[in-house]
Amino acid sequence: MTLPDHEGVEAFLRANPSWLADNPDLYRVLVPPSRVHGEVLADHMAAMVKAERAQAAAMAARADDVLAAGRAAADLAGRVQEAVLALLRASDTMDCVTGELPGILALDAVHLCMEAWLPGVRPLPLGLVEQLLGGRQVLYRDSVTQARRLHAEAAGLAGHDALVLVPGAGPAALLALLARDDQMLDPARGAGALAFLGRAVAAALGR
Repeated sequence: MTLPDHEGVEAFLRANPSWLADNPDLYRVLVPPSRVHGEVLADHMAAMVKAERAQAAAMAARADDVLAAGRAAADLAGRVQEAVLALLRASDTMDCVTGELPGILALDAVHLCMEAWLPGVRPLPLGLVEQLLGGRQVLYRDSVTQARRLHAEAAGLAGHDALVLVPGAGPAALLALLARDDQMLDPARGAGALAFLGRAVAAALGR
């Protein structure tokens, strides 16, 4: 590709006087004039400053989003730590999961679902855990399917849920977490803390 020479660039700009105004992103790579001579150059300087300010504002907005996500993830991690401590203290793991964990995690409901019939467990058909999770440890969902099967009497509240694998050598199992507030089960909070909670529940069941 042959680049135009100085005269070619000048001729193009003179023939297309609105071209820079129509492509404001280029102002960010241009060197501003050292002095302002007249209204036209002053307008170009203003456009370059405006482009830089817009870029700075966009970067600040992205930084705010990153910080907000970090704070949300830290909040969830703290709640999961408290949930794990509750599991360690509990004499009845199932009662702790359904009775204590919703309040600790600020959720509307928490159920242990398993491909087996056990007291306090939401029974699932064989193969449903793999069908729902597809090999993932945590799945956030805005469109809740199998709500009655997973969330029992709380199914009417179903707006957002997260399914968390409970690993182990026994029957396939998962935690079904339910929240009406999408911020409580926001994927931006990350999946690591919830995956750890699933492992903690598996350990508590194996005691």
